[in-house]
Amino acid sequence: MKYFAVFLPMKDEGKSKELRAAHLAYLEEKEEEGKIFAKGRFTDGTGGLVIYQAADFAEAEELAKQDPYVTSGARECEVHEWTMTLAK
Repeated sequence: MKYFAVFLPMKDEGKSKELRAAHLAYLEEKEEEGKIFAKGRFTDGTGGLVIYQAADFAEAEELAKQDPYVTSGARECEVHEWTMTLAK
C-alpha cells in the first residue's frame, strides 16, 4: 500500500458545516475498510487533510472524490502521493 495526502481546501464554509456529519461518516467507513492512515482539520479554518492508504494514485483519487465535501463542491480536492519518513 502507498500513502496519499489529500488536501481539502475550503470553498464553501456553509456547505462544509451542513455536510460535516456526512463527511465524518464517510471517513469512518473508510477507516473501517483500512483506507485511512490519518485525518484532521486545519486549526486556521482553511480546510483539512486526509492521508489515504491505497494501491495507486487512481484508487486514492477515487476515494477522495467520493467524500461528500468534494461531491457537493464544499471543498476542493488535491491528491499527492506521500512518503512517510520517521525520525531515527
